[in-house]
Amino acid sequence: MAMERRIFSIIFACILCMNIWRLEAQLQVGFYDNLCPAAELIVRQEVTNAVNANPGIAAGLLRLHFHDCFVRGCDGSVLLDSTQGNTAEKDAPPNTSLRGFEVIDNAKTRLEEACYGVVSCADILAFAARDSIVQVGGQSYQVPAGRRDGNVSADQEALRNLPPPSAGNDQMTQAFANKGFTQSEMVTLSGAHTIGLSHCSSFSNRLYNYGPSKSEDPTMDPSYIAQLMNQCPQNSANNVVPMDPTSPNTFDNGYYNDLLQNRGLFTSDQALLANSSTAGQVNAYANNSDLFFTDFSSVMVKMGYMEVLTGNLGEIRTNCRVING
Repeated sequence: MAMERRIFSIIFACILCMNIWRLEAQLQVGFYDNLCPAAELIVRQEVTNAVNANPGIAAGLLRLHFHDCFVRGCDGSVLLDSTQGNTAEKDAPPNTSLRGFEVIDNAKTRLEEACYGVVSCADILAFAARDSIVQVGGQSYQVPAGRRDGNVSADQEALRNLPPPSAGNDQMTQAFANKGFTQSEMVTLSGAHTIGLSHCSSFSNRLYNYGPSKSEDPTMDPSYIAQLMNQCPQNSANNVVPMDPTSPNTFDNGYYNDLLQNRGLFTSDQALLANSSTAGQVNAYANNSDLFFTDFSSVMVKMGYMEVLTGNLGEIRTNCRVING
């Protein structure tokens, strides 16, 4: 019996490795070089135009890719509109503040004119996330492509799969582990909060209703609390504040320096100091931006492989908001 279990384990491992190899073989850098040579250039141009007009859109595009990949994999499902019989991911509570959809639409329109039915919405999201990072000071990286688009998008799946801003260190670690990421990679991806804005509703409990005392979060810098209270008075859920108050429109390691000063905006941010291992990584990134950039690029590439549809699976949508008729 023990020998049979061992043989089964070996066979299962081999099958898993073969499936991973197939995915890596089907996603490749330069996938559109012959199929649609201008694909990445067109996406980059649209992202550049959008970020030049509004630097904050860079964070929106990065967040779109993350929220897409964490629900059903990187299949463009976050872009689908709700229909009469279905509430889509984009209308789930964690996603109602997502932005950048029009940038993807503009890129898709141009791509359909240049190469009809070739470039997937999922790949546009992956390219746009990379390009948005570069536009606000981050490091470029090569994006393997060849994803195809899914045809299912459900709000309840977004609720189940996206970690909330109120999560502690253990909950965040488990949420990322469920998606195949290590705790170290969770700390790295959290650095995306170095750009962008948040609604007050995502963290106001830390200002007015935290823990048994129903007061202020004692782990937060008092001067930062005072600043946030001024920006987010009670019952002002729709107000927005920068997630990185020092450099909100620059992709840098400022987020980690903020954490060391107890100026993390979300509970999930400040919780990175609650564990000696994650706290050590926060310190390392705060003192070495090149290390953060290199690690972030690597983990973004890994995230782009999450549960992708390739080959004959899925479709290439002609409109990113609706499945092909």
